[in-house]
Amino acid sequence: MLPRTAVIEAKKRMEGHRCEGFLDGPNPVDPVVMMIGEAPGETEITGGGPYDGRAGRQFLSYLELLPYPVEDIYVTRTIKSRPYRWGTTPSGAPRKYNRTPNQKEIMAHAPLLDEEIRSAAPKILCPMGRTPYWRLLGRSPRMPETAGIHFTSPIRQVSASGKEYIWSQEHHLIFPLYHPAASLYNRSLEAVIRKHFCGLARLLSALS
Repeated sequence: MLPRTAVIEAKKRMEGHRCEGFLDGPNPVDPVVMMIGEAPGETEITGGGPYDGRAGRQFLSYLELLPYPVEDIYVTRTIKSRPYRWGTTPSGAPRKYNRTPNQKEIMAHAPLLDEEIRSAAPKILCPMGRTPYWRLLGRSPRMPETAGIHFTSPIRQVSASGKEYIWSQEHHLIFPLYHPAASLYNRSLEAVIRKHFCGLARLLSALS
């Protein structure tokens, strides 16, 4: 669990933003790998787990390619609340839809992700998609250019003022991945994402 004071501060900084709920764990204490997504979706915020719903089941099918039980894999997000926008259903009823978190929302939750990385100390960080990649590395490359290719790098951490990012002294092993739900919208990515997870599995086995 995250420190209570840090959670209270993050929620305070999120006031006025169109975000709902707050997701915190549970996660393993000493994981080898940390999977970092964008934000929780509707299913998770309303009480489901990370493997419920179509996207969750797709994610689980990829995690099962790794040489560890799913319970030993740390799963977190760039922000822990669900960003939403109002829209309408085909029948015209109002409905909340997921959206990408903005930079202020990501900064509000930045100390929480920093704390997770510090306390869990995983050997590999896996940003899944452009948002967590930007959070860690300050760039938003096209995913075909970076997914499935591991490298070491310092990562961005929030400064003591909480208003800017600074680079970590420590270098981390980074293995970027597509967001698992990407294959639901582009079926041609299914084989590509599976290939990348198999590459991650080989890397994890080599580190064991």
